[in-house]
Amino acid sequence: MAAAAPAGAGTVQTTVATPDGTGSGSGFTYVFAAPAISSVVPNQGSVEGGNTVTLTGTGFTGATSVSFGGVAAAFIAVSATQVTAVAPAAPAGAVNVTITTPGGTSAGVPYTYVAAPVLSGVAPAQGPLAGGNTVTLSGTGFTGATAVHFGANAASSFTVVSPTQLTTSVPTGGPGPVAVTVTTPGGTSTQAVFYYYLGAPVLNAISPGSGQVAGGNSVTLTGANLLQATAVRFGATAASTYTIVSATEIRAVAPPGAAGTVPVTVTTPGGTSNGVTYAYLGVPVISGLVPGQGPSAGGTTVTLTGVGLTYTTAVLFGAVPAGFTVVSDTQLTTTTPPGVAGAVTVRVVTPGGTSIGLPYTRLDPPGI
Repeated sequence: MAAAAPAGAGTVQTTVATPDGTGSGSGFTYVFAAPAISSVVPNQGSVEGGNTVTLTGTGFTGATSVSFGGVAAAFIAVSATQVTAVAPAAPAGAVNVTITTPGGTSAGVPYTYVAAPVLSGVAPAQGPLAGGNTVTLSGTGFTGATAVHFGANAASSFTVVSPTQLTTSVPTGGPGPVAVTVTTPGGTSTQAVFYYYLGAPVLNAISPGSGQVAGGNSVTLTGANLLQATAVRFGATAASTYTIVSATEIRAVAPPGAAGTVPVTVTTPGGTSNGVTYAYLGVPVISGLVPGQGPSAGGTTVTLTGVGLTYTTAVLFGAVPAGFTVVSDTQLTTTTPPGVAGAVTVRVVTPGGTSIGLPYTRLDPPGI
């Protein structure tokens, strides 16, 4: 007698029923068809593993193991046609994914382990806040890149030129440095730095506007877009010391220079500023003093002649300062302060230094 076996699994007992009763039967074993995998999604992932992979195919019922290149993976049997597994860690390269059931082991389907990319350079490494400029990233492992980030901002477009080169359009951001990263199925790259810069710097003023030719004096520059300053120059000479106080202020130490005026500029990634005038001053020289004497009560107007008098900050009779008016670079007038009778040295002070003195004689009033 022939009979068609109903659906089932494993080994079952067969029996025959007749009007006279039910006879004892023999065992019957259901044999599973070997499973078959039609797809693995995604078909690549990090060498560190841990990502979820979906296997689709047939004959997955009763699955006992899922293997990635011989390494067992944790899995959940979702249905006869689908299983989800967690990829184990493995070296970079392709492996075969298989599934085993009581019906046997499937043929392998490729899955590729990918190492995390390495980012070694960004060129150019700076650009405007508005973005939009194209930069080239260099490194390794860029194949299959899925994202490029500048800080928290994703680049809207990028092109993988080769496994070692990628071009991308910079998104808006800044100001200042941000970390650039590349993401692939292998993970997220090491970081490189990109600088967002403001517009070209602008200088409005320098204070003080003059100093001695030996340099060494501190000056304050004010303006705009002064963050990220890379150089402060007095003419062609760079200041060896400067401090960025804010986007509108820099303090610098003037380097040595020759007597005369020079433009002071600030350079940032956004460009070089306009120049503001700074005067290097030699030590003033006084060559004449008229009249050379007067009453000890003071109040006499004296004319000093010489050179380098424009930036005079003080006229001293001995140690006593006197009021003065600068007439020109070669002449000034001063009013003598009172003092004891006798000779006193007159000197002129400017940011360039203090002059050598000339004598002035105070006279007592005549006796009666």
